Amino acid sequence: MTPPRSTLRADARRNRERLIATAAEAFASGQAISLDAIAKRAGVGSGTLYRHFPTREDLVEEVYRDQIRPLREDARVLLATERPAQALHAWMCRFAEWAGERRGICEALVAMSASGRFGTGPVCDEVQRVLGIVLEAGVEAGELRGDVDPVDVGGILAGVLSVAGAPEQRAQLDRMLTVVVDGLRPR
Repeated sequence: MTPPRSTLRADARRNRERLIATAAEAFASGQAISLDAIAKRAGVGSGTLYRHFPTREDLVEEVYRDQIRPLREDARVLLATERPAQALHAWMCRFAEWAGERRGICEALVAMSASGRFGTGPVCDEVQRVLGIVLEAGVEAGELRGDVDPVDVGGILAGVLSVAGAPEQRAQLDRMLTVVVDGLRPR
């Protein structure tokens, strides 16, 4: 994986930043685009792109790194106004909306989950933090099981989004998330 941004040479840091900015524009356009085309638009070679981002998922996650952080505050607000199990359901619905608005993120999460990589990278790290906060509150309230790992719940969420992540599937998503939350309740 790429070294931390602070340890990169100035030219490597500029290339990395150009790649992220170019990918963000490409993803926002809604058009399917190859990694090689992103590299070309950024004015760098494909080798440079793959040195910084070995997979498409790595690039997608980096593009959305800073955009996911507000979802942590959403979880805190939900926990202040809802019971933890309801807050979990509502937060997962909000996450689904967030992911649905960002091209490539659902596919990246599903690919990472399928490859066993879910839980590595900025978006997955933040999803795990938020799920950990909500699950812990649920355990303390006696509403959610204490033997559940946020990584597992994140993987389940990625799976649900792979089946019902499109905006027109919100009713199915809601039903599926209800089943997930019910399965997280104490036995």
